[in-house]
Amino acid sequence: MPATKQPLVTPSFFNVMLRALRARNYRLFFAGQLISLIGSWLTTVATSWLVYRLTHDTVMLGMVGFAGQIPAFFLAPLAGVLIDRWNLHRVLVATQTLSLLQSAALAVLTLTGTITVPWIFILFVFQGLINAFDMPARQAFVVQMVNDPQDLPNAIALNSSMFNMARLLGPAVAGVLIAAFGEGICFSIDAASYLAVIAGLLMMRLTPRRARHKPKHVLSELRDGIRYAFGFPPIRAILLLLALVSLVGVPYTVLLPVFANDILSGGPKLLGFLTAASGIGALTGALLLAARKSVLGLGRIIPLATAGFGTAIIGFAYSRSIPLSIALMAVAGFCMVTQMASGNTLLQTIVDEDKRGRVMSLFAMSFAGMMPIGSLLVGTLARPDRLGPSLTVALCGASTLIAVPIFALYLPTLRKHIRPIYIRRGILPQIATGLQSATSTLETRES
Repeated sequence: MPATKQPLVTPSFFNVMLRALRARNYRLFFAGQLISLIGSWLTTVATSWLVYRLTHDTVMLGMVGFAGQIPAFFLAPLAGVLIDRWNLHRVLVATQTLSLLQSAALAVLTLTGTITVPWIFILFVFQGLINAFDMPARQAFVVQMVNDPQDLPNAIALNSSMFNMARLLGPAVAGVLIAAFGEGICFSIDAASYLAVIAGLLMMRLTPRRARHKPKHVLSELRDGIRYAFGFPPIRAILLLLALVSLVGVPYTVLLPVFANDILSGGPKLLGFLTAASGIGALTGALLLAARKSVLGLGRIIPLATAGFGTAIIGFAYSRSIPLSIALMAVAGFCMVTQMASGNTLLQTIVDEDKRGRVMSLFAMSFAGMMPIGSLLVGTLARPDRLGPSLTVALCGASTLIAVPIFALYLPTLRKHIRPIYIRRGILPQIATGLQSATSTLETRES
């Protein structure tokens, strides 16, 4: 009798991929953030198109990106110290409420026809100030929402999945809405979407956080956090690689309106499709990470993903085919989120609990804080009288490739530092058990 074929995807596969959703608090967070992030992507695409429509200047695209993200560069380290002291739940309720007001103001100004580039700058600086606290708080809050510490890597991967599901849906919808109704409707929907995440946060049932030791002076704790992060080779290496990719790689995205409109002649709909294609690739990468049962092996993935990202955006820079450009955006999105989420997972796994907020603020600084500097640089270099958009994006990709062999050669050293932490925390249970047995045997013999 022939053997029955087993399905390629079994229920246990989904149980592994979605295991963090067993926690009620995380389910509420996941659902609310997914709705809110779709709105955020509507605003991201609509703002890029609005600025380019008003100015037709790549420098202004870079300047707006700079204005919205530079506060994270300066404030994130200080925010991390405060986040290690404050109630994270209350911080997130406050930041999401303020973000709602920012999007509402953007919507009103656009719908009434009074929006100007200076107003966009002011509102994006305001959002950047909010994000300097919101991003590290959200990263550190994940630990409080999952019931089982072993589910933490899965929750981080699902966060990336959530972000990229929104990235998949939001830009495609934004392209259609902009073409049909203009940018104001996108900002209005974004403002309303914040109600979902605020409602989810207010519905949570949380265990009070254990009181920390008596806080030191803010600057002293800031210095301790920086010394800890950059004095420990694995954290330092992950943060520096992420900072490099965010500085010279990720800012290519500010030029997508130029490629969609001027180079590929596709207009706002193509801008939505390009961004959505990157979201599809990123979502695929995040789901594959979520399906992993262990953090082991992530160190090898990081340089491979970085190499794939750099290669993909070099190809995109010189592609003049819409299907090929969309495909390359998918590859770039897959590699970018794989590199970023793998680094995030490793950091969250090895960091000391009392320094989590400070380390995650440095993570936010490395990711979001470096992008505005890169956006400004990319927008300036991409002008037709300088390098132009194609050569600028190609240089972005080539620059990220420089770090790949360095990080790969450094991997054995990183493993040597991380291994004792994994044994102590039970991530390598077989080794931990073996060491305990060997220690017990030795003690018995000595007695």
